[in-house]
Amino acid sequence: MMWYYGDAPAGWGGIVMMTLGMIVFWSTLGVVGVLMLRRIAEAGRRGSALSILEERLARGEIDLEEFDRVRKTLSTR
Repeated sequence: MMWYYGDAPAGWGGIVMMTLGMIVFWSTLGVVGVLMLRRIAEAGRRGSALSILEERLARGEIDLEEFDRVRKTLSTR
């Protein structure tokens, strides 16, 4: 038995709409996947508060007294 799309109730317009719908569906799924992967990667790059504090001390942005003060504040939370 052969199916002729030209005789279908939707005709060629239905085939075109299904094709466009699938393109939109897979594109949306891909964009959502990329955004989720970026968010996961961004969360992995963030360090703990103590590691950020240690990096700031190593770069010379803060002195040892401020480091100890902030570290004590962080440890009480």
